[in-house]
Amino acid sequence: MKTPEMLELTSAIAFEAASRGISEIFKLCLMHYPELMWDEEFTKKVMKEVVRARHVELFRLMNRDRNLMAAVVEWSPEYVRADVFGSAFLMQRELQWFEMKMKKDKSDPSCRSLELELTNEKSGKTCWKFFVEQRKDLLKEAGQWMKDTSSSSSLVATLIITIAFAAAFTVPGSSDGSFMIFAATDALALFSSITATLMFLAILTSRYAAEDFLHSLPRKMILGLTFLFLSLAFMLMAFGSAQTIVLSTRWEWIYIPITLLAAIPVILFAILQLPLYVEMVESTCRPLLYRPMKIWK
Repeated sequence: MKTPEMLELTSAIAFEAASRGISEIFKLCLMHYPELMWDEEFTKKVMKEVVRARHVELFRLMNRDRNLMAAVVEWSPEYVRADVFGSAFLMQRELQWFEMKMKKDKSDPSCRSLELELTNEKSGKTCWKFFVEQRKDLLKEAGQWMKDTSSSSSLVATLIITIAFAAAFTVPGSSDGSFMIFAATDALALFSSITATLMFLAILTSRYAAEDFLHSLPRKMILGLTFLFLSLAFMLMAFGSAQTIVLSTRWEWIYIPITLLAAIPVILFAILQLPLYVEMVESTCRPLLYRPMKIWK
């Protein structure tokens, strides 16, 4: 039987679970006491705590609330989430929080005071300027991370360009299909590495404005890493086909294990870079904040 005492106790448990980011307990409380969601004071208090602590999953459960721009704009480094990899991703996540709340607040006629062109009452600045000012150090770290990653990756891509271009004029010809495979994969390696270098160069010459970390810079990084991986894979395929041309007539038994060993760098690259790549693609193309969840299915 649901008594006021039980409801009050459940409300306290649900709030504590929300503040700690324990979505499982919070969902259980709402499933057994759905009337908690009708309590406007409770939902507003919980939502403010969820946004302040950046609990993504709980926000996805309760993203119907309004008037929480202050909690989004405020920057609390102690609430850096463990599921965010690197400062560039953290900056992107913060921008997604801001964008999400701006969309919601603008869609509500009662929240016109939170539009970008209007000033923040405390600071006398626009919400956007206050948001950026709060994250000056994070923005600097994110820009440095992008520069370091792009510089290292562009160096690898440049080496592949050099190797692929030189290999096109040094491998002996052949009348079988191995030479055709070599020619095709070497050309693809060259084109892919050039494209990757251009993407990383675009990142290095970027202005590194705060809004660039939402879509522009992550998309360039995704394309750069994609073409870098393809160039490495095509280069090693070209190496394998070249070994077939050179060794198949004399040491037929040795070119097969050599070709198989050539796949190891590609596999290592995929293993080492795949977590970063998957997180960047998911965070940029399918952000969790934009995908609401349902408590009752």
